[in-house]
Amino acid sequence: MSIAFVVVDVLLAVALAVSGTFALIHHERVLVAMAAAGVPESKLTLLGALKVAGAVGLLVGLAVPWIWAAAVVGVVLYFAGAIVTHLRARDYALGPASAFGLLAVAALALGLAS
Repeated sequence: MSIAFVVVDVLLAVALAVSGTFALIHHERVLVAMAAAGVPESKLTLLGALKVAGAVGLLVGLAVPWIWAAAVVGVVLYFAGAIVTHLRARDYALGPASAFGLLAVAALALGLAS
């Protein structure tokens, strides 16, 4: 297990936990971004819970590799779906979803290389 892998994995987990918490509490910025993407407010709790679950899976997965694999693949797919959702709504504010997605792909690549 490389230091780079652990650093990227923990960074992704922290970012997911913060973002997921903001979605769970229906923070104003999240409401605005989701409205622009055409995501109903009623879905925010589920989306936030998925992010928090991904964060937990990434951290627990440092000790249990199959949990990490499931979590990181889930996070990559989550953000691929987020990018598609934004594009379908013609919302081209892709920065956050792209950054999370790239970080998740980096974690996946580093994890597979370890």
